[in-house]
Amino acid sequence: MRKVKLSALALVVAILGISSTGAAPAPPEQPPNLLGAADFADPFVLRDGETYFAFATGTHGRHVQLASSRDLVTWTVREDALPALPAWASPAPGFTWAPSVLARGDRFVLYYTTRDRTLDLQCLSRAISTRPEGPYVDDSTGPFVCQTALCGSIDPSPFVDADGIAYLYWKSDENDRRCGAPARLWGQRLTNDALGVTGPAVPLLVMDQPWEEPLIEGPSMIARDGSFHLFYSANWYESPRYAVGHAVCASPLGPCAKSSDRPIFGSTSTLLGPGGQEFFDDARGNTFVAYHAWSAPHASYPSGGTRSLRIGRLGFEGTKPIIDPQPVSLMGSAANASAAQH
Repeated sequence: MRKVKLSALALVVAILGISSTGAAPAPPEQPPNLLGAADFADPFVLRDGETYFAFATGTHGRHVQLASSRDLVTWTVREDALPALPAWASPAPGFTWAPSVLARGDRFVLYYTTRDRTLDLQCLSRAISTRPEGPYVDDSTGPFVCQTALCGSIDPSPFVDADGIAYLYWKSDENDRRCGAPARLWGQRLTNDALGVTGPAVPLLVMDQPWEEPLIEGPSMIARDGSFHLFYSANWYESPRYAVGHAVCASPLGPCAKSSDRPIFGSTSTLLGPGGQEFFDDARGNTFVAYHAWSAPHASYPSGGTRSLRIGRLGFEGTKPIIDPQPVSLMGSAANASAAQH
């Protein structure tokens, strides 16, 4: 494992804009790349007790990247969370994307995107572990979800409602040149063990706004005060125009209506093309957002950029979500002590 350390600038003790002393928050600064220059796209953070596990799209020979932290500031890079792909998946690099994890009973289920070697499509699969960090084992004989008539399925994200029922959200890959249709976001109920889906798959959103072209993707759902909020990423990922959109839904399976004809979170002077957003709570119930972004001026791989891990805060003004991209750390003696030791 490799320890990654941050500068003192990143150790901002702030939650929802309030300092530990009650003083005014520090002036705005560039959100740090929490894993340095490492490419850590499509992040998903799972909290297990006092530890946070961040999963990300595979790179550098790893199918699913993994890092852990106790304060959201100092992160330790860990071994591949998914050491082996199932036999039906292509072993070629660059096809394993957007992992997410759901704790269910006494085990953890990892959902991810991979390539079906026979269909030649991106599809969803699942793997199981008894530990949050894995290793996860995929014993499947075929895709978990794969909309073959819609050119495949990508970007799985789970959500558990207050009644304990779990759902899975994803994107149909209809923008693929073989289909040539607008991309859509879908939801479907998971079985009680979270290893299957049940009931109909429901289309929730479609690409229909100019800023979203050429696609929407990366759905993630949260609930607040009786409303359901579906976030998504849109535009082209290698672009400063990539951004986060938002819709309000009447239930976990819709209907959903976009809250604006513009993104709710986009590029700044230092942070370009934010997206891949996933939400998680700390032990006190504060909600954070894990996302990736390019550092200006590079917004593509050919230009030398990387999509690095960032963590911000989520708040609401009524039903309007506000994503604050500024750096965060957890308050409390245990977190501060952990940060001070590194």
